[in-house]
Amino acid sequence: MPRRHLLLPLTCLVTALGVADPAAADEIAESSVGVTLEGGGLSISAPSEVENLGTASSLVGPVTISGQLGQVQVIDTRSAPEGSGWTATAISTAFTQTAGPSIGAGSIGYSVGPIDRSGTATYTANDPVDLTGVSPVVTATAITGNNTATWNPTIHVAVSADMPAGVYRGTITHSVL
Repeated sequence: MPRRHLLLPLTCLVTALGVADPAAADEIAESSVGVTLEGGGLSISAPSEVENLGTASSLVGPVTISGQLGQVQVIDTRSAPEGSGWTATAISTAFTQTAGPSIGAGSIGYSVGPIDRSGTATYTANDPVDLTGVSPVVTATAITGNNTATWNPTIHVAVSADMPAGVYRGTITHSVL
């Protein structure tokens, strides 16, 4: 006996198999679905130790010894709202030797130099001449999204004529908020 094929319209076949056509359903259920992208953080890094910023010979008058600190970098992955900002600051201790007088933080200056950047922001170098207190060194404003800023500051140490010869060490601390 020859086989016969019965062709049914697709909707009849779907209904016969028990699969509902969503357009013809009496009820539907929708789910609103979201995902969360968490912002990162705001961080700053700087060299942990610089052996020697520079050397000068004892002279009759005062002298300024200057040298580059090394790369300082702010990384902002907060996905901050448009128009946000941050401020990088620096403060210095006195530069001291094992015995004798010290060079006070008021004699320590900071020049930012060129700022390499990524992301959208307006960056301002502040170049404080005295690191006795917490001093702004780089300010970022008008931020949109994530950004980075990198600079290699020059540190200026003003040494008075009456300072004895020796190796003077201090600590420069950076922070960002």
